[in-house]
Amino acid sequence: MRFDLLFDDLEGQLESQLAVGGEQQRAEEERLRAARTPLRERLAALAGESGPGIRLRLIDGSAVEVTVATVGRDWLAAQLSDGGECVVPLGAIASLALSAAQIAASRERMPEPQPGRPGALTAKIGIGVVLRDLARRRVPLDVLTRAEPAPVHGTIDRVGADHLDLAVHERGAARRASSVLEHRVVSLAAVTQLRL
Repeated sequence: MRFDLLFDDLEGQLESQLAVGGEQQRAEEERLRAARTPLRERLAALAGESGPGIRLRLIDGSAVEVTVATVGRDWLAAQLSDGGECVVPLGAIASLALSAAQIAASRERMPEPQPGRPGALTAKIGIGVVLRDLARRRVPLDVLTRAEPAPVHGTIDRVGADHLDLAVHERGAARRASSVLEHRVVSLAAVTQLRL
């Protein structure tokens, strides 16, 4: 009978230690997962969220309020609070201002993109592909860089490995040789935002 009490006590202690060990292991696994989570994944978790937008603080010191629409390998596309659209290189983001609910949503585990499912290919597309598509469509846009306080308006003519050729022209004017004020070669590393 005494052995029964002894074994019951030992069993209770072991179960308690296993429960504590399991909680500690789960907490450590969550810390490791958080340590390995890139900003891209946290932004992807917020893509398509309705409700208040997020405020991006860019490396040039500017801030922009957006609703994230799509997140690619090294860029995001978003709706601006004023109704416009923009493309932002992830490297141009200095910080995010999020609500408590957005923080929680951004920390949720994202499912691995499955081939053939929506978003699986977009997650692999680099900003160069997006810029080449804008150039092909001849979309007029504002290019904002760290080097200039005001946006430069024009149409992308070509996109290189680390730069783009921009034909600068007046807003509202079509990109024609006669309307081009100047040609600029812009380093992609300097671009903070492209507004469509």
